[in-house]
This record gives sequence, C-alpha cells and structure tokens, in this order.
Amino acid sequence: MTYQDIAPARLSTLGPDVRRIDVREPDEYTGPLGHLPDAELVPLGTLEAASADWPRDAPLLLICRSGGRSARAAQALAQRGFQRLYNLAGGMLAVRESPPGSTGG
Repeated sequence: MTYQDIAPARLSTLGPDVRRIDVREPDEYTGPLGHLPDAELVPLGTLEAASADWPRDAPLLLICRSGGRSARAAQALAQRGFQRLYNLAGGMLAVRESPPGSTGG
C-alpha cells in the first residue's frame, strides 16, 4: 500500500511534524463538519500544482468528508514520490460522528 489509513481516534498519535492537508472544497472546509486544527485547505483539483514544491519525505495527513477523496489524493501523491502518507479513515464524518439516523451522501 502506498499510504496508511489512520482512524480518528489515532490522530493524537501523529506527531506535530505531520502536515494536515484537507482536500475538500472551500464551502465544505468552512461548513457544518468544520476542519481539523491546523489543517490546510488544498482542494483536490489543485493538489497536483500545490504539492509540486513540497518535500517528498515530509509526512502528510490527507483529509476529506468521508475518506474517499483523501484516499485518491494519497494515491496520487504516492505516484509523485511522496513517501509518508496518511489517510484519515472515514474523513470528517468519522471525526464528528454524525448523529444517529442522519443520512450522508
């Protein structure tokens, strides 16, 4: 595997050197689910250009709504030579634990 899934409960085990990259759109970042402290907004469509100058050995945590886009982002970065990638499993939905009975898309 080119990246490692991290459950929300394990976020605290990531050191302060892990850069948090939120690949959602701006309205999602500022929306009801909010975002993780210190997360940087880098929408998925801009990730390739934005990451061009990032160090390939720096640890990155990829974040999205449900874990799908961040997994794609992690795969794309791995193909570009990034070596220390983490995907937030379940995304911000898992972090916030949506109320029982609510439906998500």
